[in-house]
Amino acid sequence: MTSSQGFLGFWETTGAVKTFTHPLDPALLDAYVPRGARVLDYGCGYGRLTSELAGLGYGAVQGVDVSAALVERGRREHPELELLHCPGFPLPFPEGVFDAALLFAVLTCVPRDADQTAIVGELGRLVRPGGVLYLSDVPLQGDALNRERYARFAERYGTYGVFETPDGGVFRHHPPERLRGLVREAGFAVLKERAGSVATLDGRTAERLQLIARREPEPSPGPASG
Repeated sequence: MTSSQGFLGFWETTGAVKTFTHPLDPALLDAYVPRGARVLDYGCGYGRLTSELAGLGYGAVQGVDVSAALVERGRREHPELELLHCPGFPLPFPEGVFDAALLFAVLTCVPRDADQTAIVGELGRLVRPGGVLYLSDVPLQGDALNRERYARFAERYGTYGVFETPDGGVFRHHPPERLRGLVREAGFAVLKERAGSVATLDGRTAERLQLIARREPEPSPGPASG
């Protein structure tokens, strides 16, 4: 995924000044990720959750985002944090270097299948076997407003669940099985699911789905034949 993609322009302009609202569940995180873990906050934006993690006692947290404007804002607001602008893959970290990764309300900002697969796949590379991915995102909603805009934009984007907002954003809501499938394809096994309601960027509420998944070990090579 690179910043040349058109929908990312929103996050360099209008989106870069928004107040993000998708909350962390500290108790759920604490149950699976110890304080000493090295944690990657992918799609960290302006460091909102990165800062919250540090405040909870996670001392080795790295934030990464594709938006230069959001990272610049984060460095101003949270100069104590490690926030890195990374517009493409691979990220500049060795394989398996993180004990855990957060992916919070990121896939909802990424309308294309291939880009979503690339993001979760890269986290599969960076989280060590036995490490944890904590994903929280927005599944398909059942209310009339969302059903109408899913239908209205389905032909334009080729995917039911992608929609535009009046301020120029492009977002995506997902069948829950797609989120589970992305996680599995990247080498993670889902351990825990939790649903609930969250505030959205436009002041509404939406249902969310949280997944805790563990990075499975690479399969051992079979015995040599001959």
